[in-house]
Amino acid sequence: MRSWRLVGALAAVALAVAGCSSGSGASTGPSASAGAGQPVHVLYAGSLVNLMERDIGPKFAAASGYRYQGEGGGSAGLANEIKGKVKQADVFISAGPSVNHTLEGADNGNQVSWYATFASSPLVIGYNPHSRFAADLTSKPWQQVLAEPGFRLGRTDPTTDPKGALAVQALNQEGLTSLAADQGEVFPETELVGRLQSGQLDAGFFYSAEALPDRIPTIRIPPVSLGAAYTVTVLNSARDQAGAVAFVNYLLGHDGSSTLTADGFQLTSPPAVSGDAGAVPAGLHPLIPAP
Repeated sequence: MRSWRLVGALAAVALAVAGCSSGSGASTGPSASAGAGQPVHVLYAGSLVNLMERDIGPKFAAASGYRYQGEGGGSAGLANEIKGKVKQADVFISAGPSVNHTLEGADNGNQVSWYATFASSPLVIGYNPHSRFAADLTSKPWQQVLAEPGFRLGRTDPTTDPKGALAVQALNQEGLTSLAADQGEVFPETELVGRLQSGQLDAGFFYSAEALPDRIPTIRIPPVSLGAAYTVTVLNSARDQAGAVAFVNYLLGHDGSSTLTADGFQLTSPPAVSGDAGAVPAGLHPLIPAP
């Protein structure tokens, strides 16, 4: 009789412990279950590496409970890798709206149905303050300085990165066709800042919001008026649609917008949706209104 009572008592304790455990899990809200699966994988324009890896990514993970995994690169190059199924992601952020078109439609794998433009940043020339050309850049026309013998000007590949294409456009627009055709100082977007800061380059083409966090001095390049227009979308092939929606909500919400503003981005408010507005997930409707 005592053994049955002991078994009953142990069973009651086990149920109580299970109930407490269940209650504890419920009290933590969505963050408890959010981080249990695969991380939210975000492919983004390489000019956003500081923003994404220092600010948005970690802060999103802390606020939501989801794990974050980001990877930067040339927007067009990343799109090609998504299209070719070389890379898989939940969210895609581009520095040029037209890049999304390469992922739309059946011929492109129906990866993108919609995208929202949420911020912009002008194209500028960032320079190394220790360069022997630094004083000239602040006192002479930029077109003249870039053409001086020995000047080392870095840019990204126009075939894989919208910023590289804008740099070529700016140079051609000002008659610097030989510089536009020169492939000697073309580097991956994620390397350009490091090469400039190490003294390997005198200057390079950047977006102003990209240069600000690294305290890279910049000059405007009038009459050229070009820049990045950043877009975000949840890919149709996303493995974690809920996590992707949570990330975009954070990026476009109060905390993400405050970070973007502090880093020098010019917000598009409200974000402008393109493509099939009806395909925008319902969870994003408060922040991405239908046109």
